[in-house]
Amino acid sequence: MRLLITRPLEDAQTFALLLRAEGHDPIVAPMMEVRFHQGPQIPLKAYQAILVTSANGVRALAKRTDKRDIPVYAVGPQTAEAAQNAGFATVRNAEGDAIALADAVTGWTTPDAGALLHAAGAETAGRLRQNLQARGFTVESPVLYDAVPVTSLPEAAVNSLADGTLDGVLLFSPRSAKTFTGLVAESKLDQACARLTAYCISAATVSALGTMAFDHVAVAGEPNQNAMLALLPKSASLS
Repeated sequence: MRLLITRPLEDAQTFALLLRAEGHDPIVAPMMEVRFHQGPQIPLKAYQAILVTSANGVRALAKRTDKRDIPVYAVGPQTAEAAQNAGFATVRNAEGDAIALADAVTGWTTPDAGALLHAAGAETAGRLRQNLQARGFTVESPVLYDAVPVTSLPEAAVNSLADGTLDGVLLFSPRSAKTFTGLVAESKLDQACARLTAYCISAATVSALGTMAFDHVAVAGEPNQNAMLALLPKSASLS
């Protein structure tokens, strides 16, 4: 299958390798550009653990501290893997979304053990903090990066939609889905989507498609890339 990957560049490139290993033909066309915030080193001594809800949160934090001995509580397997690859020694994985992470944290530690640091993006800074604060935790959420929607469809996306050889589009967030459908409409390529399957990481991502018509919409059973892979045929030949 020929598939459009709309994740930010670094994550899209990694996911493309997995798709090729499954026999697919991936096309990288990010709908978001990640911009890491510059700044001084972040002192971690005051925190009992770090919360990370995306691989980009891990990357942003790793640029702002040399310490790797603080426990990391990750939202899911890909984020946990990013933390391990960044050199953090102790990483725990909530196997879910931000709500699952908040639930897991209450089983892993207690509020009196110290404050928590959430390595947050501009769009994710508040929700996890509010959830844990309601349970008695002290959480600080410095915004370490922004995920900014692109303002035009990448050339790879335009070409693959226009030539009619694309089989599907992989959408990993409501923001990416909304950006994709909006730019497709602006480019007057709506009819191309009517031939595609939209592979969505969550029901909220499906909702963000709005009125754009697809041949089929598939939703991952869990909010992670392994569940997205599971939606695809295992023995596909290259398109």
